[in-house]
Amino acid sequence: MSLASRDYQEKRNFIRMKVDTPVSMQVQSGSDSYEGICRDLSGGGLLVELDTALPMGTEVEVTIASSHGHNPMLKAKAVVSRVESHPDASAQPCLLGMEITEVL
Repeated sequence: MSLASRDYQEKRNFIRMKVDTPVSMQVQSGSDSYEGICRDLSGGGLLVELDTALPMGTEVEVTIASSHGHNPMLKAKAVVSRVESHPDASAQPCLLGMEITEVL
């Protein structure tokens, strides 16, 4: 099937997988680290739910552990490319869209 004949939501280079797994993030330009939940994952990026909004362009190293004993399942460098934050982060955490720049 050609790219032009796919539905709009199917025109991605990578399939997006829905996951709900813990993710650790270390900011590259400092010593800040965060724990969140990876909500979806693809070959090009991930969506992370976090209690703290990070600025767009923030470079982080992400580590996602496997529940099957393979550790880490994914270790990569990523950059924050989209931020969806809410005024009350305790009631609704923010969502960070992140682009994977390098798999480690």
